[in-house]
Amino acid sequence: MARIRVLVVDDHRVFAESLAAALAAEPDVDVAAAGSGPAALRCLDRAAAEGRRFDVMLIDSDLGGADGVELVGEVRSGRPGVRAVVLAEKDDARRAALALQAGAWGWVAKDCSLQRLLAVVRGVLRDETHLPPALLTGVLRELTEARRHRTESEQLVESLTPREREVLRCMVAGLGRKAVAERLFLSPHTVRTHMQNVLGKLGVHSTLAAVALARRAGVGPADEPGPALAGDVVERGGQPA
Repeated sequence: MARIRVLVVDDHRVFAESLAAALAAEPDVDVAAAGSGPAALRCLDRAAAEGRRFDVMLIDSDLGGADGVELVGEVRSGRPGVRAVVLAEKDDARRAALALQAGAWGWVAKDCSLQRLLAVVRGVLRDETHLPPALLTGVLRELTEARRHRTESEQLVESLTPREREVLRCMVAGLGRKAVAERLFLSPHTVRTHMQNVLGKLGVHSTLAAVALARRAGVGPADEPGPALAGDVVERGGQPA
């Protein structure tokens, strides 16, 4: 019998241990529990190093004030073989849609029956996505709206020049004007001009708004410093190069 390895992530110890014990009573399920996002990631890494990877994670939507949806995103990006399911105390179409966008395979009420939870666990391993029927309409509406906003955001980002897009990626990375200038080998004045052009073309009035729009368009943060592009004014020691 193929065994299913499940990791329960919840900061409420009694709930986590009770759920783990209930799941472990199943003949084909092995269970471990973690009380926080960092602890869960360490558990995943340790298990992978030992050759016993987890199949499914059951993640509390509210990890002691932290966001369980963010943990879903981290799992998806770094450990794509693990299927994440969010456990929630109440139905919330917007949060459920965000969880699915982050990579979750399901959204389940914490007070659902054990049989229902086991059906979800086994279902996601068959590539099924599970949502409460009452949330389907709301989640589809949220996803449709998010797709519309993403399309509009992508069109705005496409209007930027290559250098402006690079500056935007630096903004997404949280870099200030001076740091962007150092990274791209530009003068602060040139960076200021690029940033103003980015805000104008995106139709926003602040860096925060520009970053939010960029993220909707799928723009990630800048990684490594890149070479200066032709046409940029590069200054060293206060003198134009």
